[in-house]
Amino acid sequence: MSDRLKPKKKSHVCAERPPFECIALLLQGGGALGSYQAGVYQALAEARLHPDWVAGISIGAINSALIAGNPPEKRVERLRTFWEEISTAPFGLPTLDQLEIKGDLARAAVNQFRAFGVLLGGAQGFFSPRPVPPMFWPPGAPEALSYYDVLPLKATLERLVDFDRINSGETRFSVGAVNVRTGNFVYFDTERQAIGPEHIMASGALPPGFPATEIEGEFYWDGGIVSNTPLQWVLEGRPRRDTLAFQVDLWSARGELPRTLMEAEVRQKEIRFSSRTRAMTDQFKHVQQLRHALSRLLKSLPPERRDDPDVALLTAEADHKVHNIIQLIYRSKRYEGSAKDYEFSRRTMEEHWQAGYHDAVRTLRHPEVLERPTSPDGVFTFDLAYQGRE
Repeated sequence: MSDRLKPKKKSHVCAERPPFECIALLLQGGGALGSYQAGVYQALAEARLHPDWVAGISIGAINSALIAGNPPEKRVERLRTFWEEISTAPFGLPTLDQLEIKGDLARAAVNQFRAFGVLLGGAQGFFSPRPVPPMFWPPGAPEALSYYDVLPLKATLERLVDFDRINSGETRFSVGAVNVRTGNFVYFDTERQAIGPEHIMASGALPPGFPATEIEGEFYWDGGIVSNTPLQWVLEGRPRRDTLAFQVDLWSARGELPRTLMEAEVRQKEIRFSSRTRAMTDQFKHVQQLRHALSRLLKSLPPERRDDPDVALLTAEADHKVHNIIQLIYRSKRYEGSAKDYEFSRRTMEEHWQAGYHDAVRTLRHPEVLERPTSPDGVFTFDLAYQGRE
């Protein structure tokens, strides 16, 4: 592990488990930006905040599998192994990591060079370019539908993830994908089925780069096509439980006004893949406020009304559960450009990892993030960067 990632002190370590029935970790999709999530998890692991439920989309699904598919003491190590492997330069290209590069224009040029190398050579242990381009294959052939082969990812998952552990029920596990034929968004969840490498690969099968993944006769693409965050799936999960949710997003819905066409491309990508997580959170807060109000109202009904079928229906929706939603959102630099989600260089990976680690450490310095909310709706949201707190 890089010395830069070793904490000077662990002042963020929790003395005891926070007062919630479920600790959930929600990981958005975002390709090469995903090492930010690994840094966040390192800080959570050091704080002994081990999740009861891990859910992810795309690269978030891969990180989720590396977490849920390993014992707590091995998780950071396995995340590190994966991210160091896929950030190895293809073709033996120079990494340029030893150069002192200053200024946004210089950094942007270097990042584009690295991303170009990934486009040509793929990412070790993740995906490799097809020797024959898709246009030379007959329609319907798997090779005609994508530029890259993802068999390296299957081998990596089988090597680094214990799927027996994932399916043991110790940690609930969910990944989202889209059915290519129906367009329906689906979740593969250990509460419903046994999970294998194919479910993780389906969640990250973003066309036209990657081929659809076949599961039981159906074909699936990357869940980010429909929704790039598992937030709603976790918050609306049954049975409802008091939940401390760490929502780790790789795309920020908020951003600056673009100045160039390249910045406009980046901005639309951020808006599209942020999946309106703040709007979703606000809607959930309103729904919980109604559920709490309904619960109080139902308690005031006379006993003879409680057997009414309509009352029974409402009772099933009422609750007094509480939720802390802790948002950690990667804030990209201007020089990263539109290729930031496939710029798998070692230096950039380390930068993202450090950003996630330090954001999580700063967040955990605020004791209120681990305390039960006292608001009428029973929902507390915390976003360190947006709220401007340190």
